[in-house]
Amino acid sequence: MPRPKKKKIEINHDSVVSLLQEIYNECVEQRNTAMRIQNKMIALMKEATDMTLIGPVLKEQQKIIDLAIDKKLQLSKILTTMLQKNQQSDTSVERLDGDLRDTINQLLDKGVDQ
Repeated sequence: MPRPKKKKIEINHDSVVSLLQEIYNECVEQRNTAMRIQNKMIALMKEATDMTLIGPVLKEQQKIIDLAIDKKLQLSKILTTMLQKNQQSDTSVERLDGDLRDTINQLLDKGVDQ
């Protein structure tokens, strides 16, 4: 069976904004899930000795929450940069510079790792 032809992907302002929206939605979902797990663990804690069992779980959930907040901040920086560049240019097709591409790739890599 022949290999399917590569599709040409056009990166423009709308496609990047929709990708960033998907990343943002995933961040919100991850954060909400981590908060829910963290709250359930805290509710299960009865004595001080339970903290030794629950502590590592709470620490891991806090890492997930912190990463989600960090991703949201990076997304807002990307969107701010895009809006500034969009106001400066008169063309409808937006070219992404290297810094924006690197930041988007980092966000995508972080999303795949989790």
